[in-house]
Formats: sequence, structure tokens, C-alpha cells
Amino acid sequence: MRAVRSMGVRGWVGLAVAMVAGAAVPLEAAEPVIKAGEKVTLTGTLQGGIMAIGGETTGWRLTYRRGEKPAKIEVDMAAIAEARKFDGAEVTVKGRIISKSYVERGPTLILKAATVTPEKEAPAPPAAPGNVKLPGITINIEEGAVDVEGTVCLHAGMLEFVACTKGTKEHESIVAVDARPMHIHTALLLLGAQPGNPAMRRLLEEDGGRWVEYPPRGGPVHVSLVFAGDDGKTIERPIGDFITRAADDIGGAPGAGEEVEDRKFPTNTFLFAGSQLHGDGPGPRRYLADGSGHVISISTFGDEVLCLPGVHGHDNGALIWEINPAGLPDVGAKVTLRLRPRGGSKDRDRSP
Repeated sequence: MRAVRSMGVRGWVGLAVAMVAGAAVPLEAAEPVIKAGEKVTLTGTLQGGIMAIGGETTGWRLTYRRGEKPAKIEVDMAAIAEARKFDGAEVTVKGRIISKSYVERGPTLILKAATVTPEKEAPAPPAAPGNVKLPGITINIEEGAVDVEGTVCLHAGMLEFVACTKGTKEHESIVAVDARPMHIHTALLLLGAQPGNPAMRRLLEEDGGRWVEYPPRGGPVHVSLVFAGDDGKTIERPIGDFITRAADDIGGAPGAGEEVEDRKFPTNTFLFAGSQLHGDGPGPRRYLADGSGHVISISTFGDEVLCLPGVHGHDNGALIWEINPAGLPDVGAKVTLRLRPRGGSKDRDRSP
């Protein structure tokens, strides 16, 4: 007891310190204090359209974190171009702290922004859709057209086709293509072209077995030929430039003395007839134009992908067209047959 008493006040204080030293929790470092004149970099959410009494505000406020707590500071955005695009964004603001004395609010610290950088880059606008490829075909988004690779196969003679597949009717067609007609059909559908039907006959059994004629129908498709000129520049010409009324009196055609203008092919627009699917048994049906090679016809066959309105054949004296080689690339030259559905957003003001 005497030993305890002899410790005195200093002894008791020392003992108390020693007893609590092991259990003491260190104090957190003081949070940094922002002062006028300092250069700072703060990250947080920037908000515009802020109002205050008497209009005493810059109109901008940054909410950021100081230690574990949120803090707010007014921001002067006068030096920032297109400041409005940062409203509501997570940003990093670099600048200097200034002090401004408002009448109502009194001295107020303001961050005078020098630069504002978004924390997350704004998402890039979606890329424009690219061209779509099929064998021998490009769906040309910019042109709003189906581009079919082909080869010039004729420079003289009567025509029953504008285009056929290779190894079929090259002796009476301007262009031979590698692509399957069914793929051309698919590409036109992807551009919004409306298919119909080629000219056909159907038996109506409920009407006593009477045959009924159906005329061709389908959405209009403008046809042109694209190729490189002698100077290497791309040339696009309507397909009718390479078709003319026969000079000889074939099928009732006028003679060679007829005016050139009267011998012009009457249209560059064909109907998207869409050929036909054939087959009644199990398994997939056949796309008839894949077998015949009839892509774009002048004469009526009933299985072509594109055709003229009406019926054209020997019976009605309509097979009166021959090739016009003026300006047409040489036989064997690579060309592009461009099929542009009419009425689409990319359709241009073109001749009929």
C-alpha cells in the first residue's frame, strides 16, 4: 500500500498511459482541406443548372469524395468549350481554387476549371452497316443495290435475255453471271424488294378444269451495267443503252430506215418476278431459275428472276430486240450487273 501511495500523481498517469497503450486505436489522418489559391484535380459528378439566392452561383457544381464522405464545390466553367455536354457526367476537373465574396452567401470557394475530362469515353456511334457478300454478289448498302459479278458474253445478235448464268444462254444474253439465281433473289429480299411471280398458267379444277393465265408481277428493279472506262474511272449506264430494236424485219420489227430514237429499248426497269419453287414430294423444292439459268429475261419463260411486264414471245411478235454494242465492254470483260429496287431510300431519279 505504501508503495502504491509513493507513486504520486506522475506515477499514476504513467501507469494509465501504459495500460491503454496496447488498446489504443490510431486516429485517422485529418482530411485534406481545400484552400484558395491551390491547384487541384478532383473527380466526381458534374451538374449544371444550379440555382442560388440572388443568382449568386456559377450554375455548376461538382460532387466528389473527400476521404470517405461526399463533398461539393462550385465550379466556374467559363473556360470550357461546349460545357453542356458534361452535364450529369462523371468527370475529372483540373483547375485552381478561388474565393469569391457573394452578397448573400458570403465568401465561397470556387473551382475555376481549366480542363474537364470525362471519366468514361462516350460510346462511339454505331458503325454504318457494311456490305454483305454472297458468292458472286455484293449487297451494296451505299448504293442500295445488289451488285452481281458478270462477264460480257455477246456483241452481236438477237436477245432473249439481259443476263443468264454461265454455261446456259450466253448466245442470246448480254451478260453471264457466276451467282446462283436463288442467291440473287435472296439479296433483293434483303434490300426490301417485293417478289411476285413470273407469267404462268394454272389449272382451276373447281372451275371445270379451265386453265387460267396469270401475268407477271413483282416490285420494280432498275437494271444498269457498271464497268471501268478507258481512263480507269467507273461508268454506270442503264442496261437499255445496250439493247436496240432489230434492224431486220424479224417478228414484225420495223426496217433499218426507222428513226434511232424509235428503236430504243423502252425501259430499264424489270419486275422482281422471283422465279418459282417446284416439287411436291418430301425434301426441299427446287428454285427453277437455278436449273435454267434465267436471271433477267426479255422473252417470257415463266421461271426467270426478273422479267418485263406482260408476255413476250414469237406468238405476239415481241422478240424484236438485238444487242447494241456501242460503248459495251469487249466480250470477256468483267462487269457488274447492278440491280437497284425502285422506291427504296437509296433509289435515285432514273429513267424508266
